[in-house]
Amino acid sequence: MYEEGHRHARRLGYRSGLELKISDTLKDAGIDFTYEKIKIQWEDLAYRTYTPDFVLPNNIIVETKGRFVAADRRKHKLIKSQHPTLDIRFVFSNSRARIAKGSKTTYAMWCENNGFLYSDVSIPDEWLEEPPKSSVPTFVTFPNKRKIK
Repeated sequence: MYEEGHRHARRLGYRSGLELKISDTLKDAGIDFTYEKIKIQWEDLAYRTYTPDFVLPNNIIVETKGRFVAADRRKHKLIKSQHPTLDIRFVFSNSRARIAKGSKTTYAMWCENNGFLYSDVSIPDEWLEEPPKSSVPTFVTFPNKRKIK
């Protein structure tokens, strides 16, 4: 069943069934959003860009995650430290999943320890009803970009 959902989502331009579900929920609720339309530059020994899944009308950035691997966790901690004004939140397939086999830490615990808001399976109505945050440009550059010689 997941594979069919994943293939269907890919045909519609999404990367996962969870992204498609969030998109459909937002559309059904009449909420305007963008999908993978902005880029956020961040530094990790080299400049990189991150493309968030959804940006809500109130400028809350929503990232959907089925699996939340170590590289993603590291990336989001760096982005948060480099762009503290961005409001990035997570929607997990299951926030009770462990970050690694044998670990006691869950995705939810990681979010709480690192100052990220999160939800399971859908975007909470409270997030949708929050007043607008500062606007998010379509390309967020690294704040202290060094000159390349």
